Amino acid sequence: MRKFTLISAVFFLLLTPINPVAQINPVAHADNPPRKILTGWIPYYSMKTALPDALNNSDLIKEVMPFWYTLKYDGKAKAAVVTDLYAPANPSVPITEPLNALRAAGYSIIPTITDGTDKLVLAGLLKSPTSRAQIITAIMNLVATNNYDGIDLDFEGFAFVDGNTTWATTAPLWVTFVKELSAALHDQKKLLSISSPYVLNPNDAQKGYYVYAWGAIASSIDKLRIMTYDYSVAKVGPLGPITWTERTLQYAISIMPASKVFVGVPGYGRDWVTAVTGVCPSNVANAVKVGAKAATFVMRDAASLAATYGATPTYNDQYGEMTFSYQKVYNGTTDAGLATSCTASRTAWYQDAKSWALRAALVTKYRIGGITAWTFGMEEPLAMESIRQVSKDIAPDQVNVTASVDKTTVDYGNPIVVAATLTIKDKSPLSNVPVRIEGKSAGDTNWRFLATATTGPDGRIEKPLIVGKSTTIRIYSDSTWERTEGISTEMAVTVNRVLNVTAPGTVKVTEPVVITGNIRPRNSGSFIQVESLVGGAWKTLGEPVTTDAQGAFSFTVPAQNRGVLTLRVSAAADALWTATTSPTFNIIIR
Repeated sequence: MRKFTLISAVFFLLLTPINPVAQINPVAHADNPPRKILTGWIPYYSMKTALPDALNNSDLIKEVMPFWYTLKYDGKAKAAVVTDLYAPANPSVPITEPLNALRAAGYSIIPTITDGTDKLVLAGLLKSPTSRAQIITAIMNLVATNNYDGIDLDFEGFAFVDGNTTWATTAPLWVTFVKELSAALHDQKKLLSISSPYVLNPNDAQKGYYVYAWGAIASSIDKLRIMTYDYSVAKVGPLGPITWTERTLQYAISIMPASKVFVGVPGYGRDWVTAVTGVCPSNVANAVKVGAKAATFVMRDAASLAATYGATPTYNDQYGEMTFSYQKVYNGTTDAGLATSCTASRTAWYQDAKSWALRAALVTKYRIGGITAWTFGMEEPLAMESIRQVSKDIAPDQVNVTASVDKTTVDYGNPIVVAATLTIKDKSPLSNVPVRIEGKSAGDTNWRFLATATTGPDGRIEKPLIVGKSTTIRIYSDSTWERTEGISTEMAVTVNRVLNVTAPGTVKVTEPVVITGNIRPRNSGSFIQVESLVGGAWKTLGEPVTTDAQGAFSFTVPAQNRGVLTLRVSAAADALWTATTSPTFNIIIR
């Protein structure tokens, strides 16, 4: 993906659609907004096309990855530094302008940092706890300075520069680094995304870039963006065959929650030389030969490229991609200055709107996080529309709500803490979801509103709450086009009335003992009695009284003998409340 360099000189203004969206045949519902299943990169070198494309499709996009930074090793400072690639490429446009536009569109911004170090340099840096910490500090400073929502790491040197003989030693260093960076980011409520070449199930003896150790980093990362393209580079063939893409995806979701996983879709195609007749001019001789590096072109130019040479693109069902072949004549001179000409047979492969729709359908099939485009601005307009149509028909996620209360019995006026976690089927948390805390007491026919809360990044809420009477509590989240309603199990909380009692500490014998108090919640007509501990048993002392309109009561009890009275006050049970007893108290009769 990041090795992509646009070297084709073929750019056309007039685009001829090859596969209209009508050929995709998704089941769309006009009343449904699309699911935001698309993410993608915005390179520093193509801001004029990538940024407007991202902003114009805000109904599809939930997050973007500005491709603006790389990690370099500063030999003088003997340290790794995060280098800004955006500013030198866009000197007249301050970085705040695209950031403000992206934030206004409601996007999460998770910029990508590539590995711009030389061979084995990064692997060496990761060996040292000191240098790992220095890299993490540099990344955290970048996030804090720009208030990014996280970081996407695209360290491809391990795969394409170092060579796999180093993987045995590099892999554990990589895992340690990812865990340390994840801890630092998560401490600040930021996300960690990893962009990675493909890995297939090692149990199946399949090839793949195992240095990225998906299984070992799965619990530490929030998103895995798989570069499911560049399947064919050196040899002619599809960029990312659908069966290969799906097999890669299946392995990923077997070791991590599906919602973390994103499959990549390329906005470019490749164009290989398959045969050459004649002698090619010296200025193209190295590029126009069998085995030469493939030329590249952007998807939006594919139709015009084919039309220019009289080719007819065809859709390959096996691979889920478009292909066409053509011949191109190259005229020029040899190194000796003699006129010469050659004819190259060329074959191109690329993904179109139908290809993107096919891969977007994997979101539905496996309930993965979405698809990731390299890059915005390369695709034909119909590609975006194809995703839009597919995403409108994705069934809502099934919401699970687990809830608890810290106390099942509580005295009136004291709070309880209601907690809940919202997840989808694979246990991934649902963040930023508003929920209602509802209650139902004796005599209620409907659930009544108690409080609201919004889930955090971990899908969790904790809400202190005071309930005035015994109540059954549940947590409820409304259904949307994106998710089902969420309803927790019901939790019973018993609220005890509270008796507040005022009594003298001592009284003289034969003087009346006046005991006053109130009951909470205030309630008139509650039967209150004083009980005395005699011979290890509680006996009623005097006649019961009833509370007044303020819930107050008063007793007068004669003090007939010197000694210590051990007393308590109790309230009889009624239709709404269980019996309640105050703490015991002593009065000295002297």
